[in-house]
Amino acid sequence: MIKKNPSSLSGKCIVNPAAARNKWIRRKRLRRYLQDHIPYEIIDDCENKESVIKTAKEKSLDNDLILAIGGDGTIIDIIQGIIDSQRGRDILLGLIPFGSGNAFRKSFAISKKLKKALKTISEGNISEMDLIDIDGNVASFASVGATAQVTQEKLEHAIPGLAGHLLASRIMVGLPRKKQEIELIDGLTDNGEPFERKVMNLNLYDCVVGKTNYFGYSWRVAPKARLDDGYLDITLFETSWLKYYLFFSLIYLGLFQRTQKHFKAKKMIIRGQALPVQYNGEFLGVRDEVIFKVLPRALRVIGSKK
Repeated sequence: MIKKNPSSLSGKCIVNPAAARNKWIRRKRLRRYLQDHIPYEIIDDCENKESVIKTAKEKSLDNDLILAIGGDGTIIDIIQGIIDSQRGRDILLGLIPFGSGNAFRKSFAISKKLKKALKTISEGNISEMDLIDIDGNVASFASVGATAQVTQEKLEHAIPGLAGHLLASRIMVGLPRKKQEIELIDGLTDNGEPFERKVMNLNLYDCVVGKTNYFGYSWRVAPKARLDDGYLDITLFETSWLKYYLFFSLIYLGLFQRTQKHFKAKKMIIRGQALPVQYNGEFLGVRDEVIFKVLPRALRVIGSKK
């Protein structure tokens, strides 16, 4: 059983030095502060996504705690490595927000201020959370449709930060809805009524699948998502691009979602033609079928709240 005091655990700290436009390299004072106050070996020579995942997997095999320093992309890569090690329920994950968006930390009430984040590591509560599985890729958030297409656009033009998101989002204007078959298995309606299987044929502009509430720059994209309820949280946007654009401020705040179809399910299959898919800000590709599964209580995270 994991001890209550993280400082007594064997651990490693993993940094992606390229995250947030090389913030680890640029912010020398912050880097020195963390180096002086983190009681674990700091590994900051990861060159890319693949090396972050590989390092996290290797270090998860013989440690009890993995401390992630970086933004949402780095954190989910480290989580991928932890899950690949098959020790997700044994490892404790600690977070030091050091990216540009830092949305993942909000679900655990972890401060963006370094001193408070470090205090959370030593004094915080342990929360269990579910994850989303997409063909072996783990995520706390995913989408199929317009927002995934924006992700593809942003990554292709490699413009960092909020400016890149805003510039890429221009392509949402005029994007059509697509015919899709949505199959939900072992789920709940928005009224909490259980069902074994539900199939719908819809014209969708976007589909959001979440476990955490926030994405990117504090976008409350999945307001009804719960970390450990054992279900995928699914919002189906049947709206047009124009309505999506006009009401985006309400979508950003998580209010417009109340007007859209919403379900919980343990598994979802989406079928259509040339559907763009993204997970945690990474573009997964264009597919005719996408399968999402929930991984119940797959990870333990140190946060300020349970």
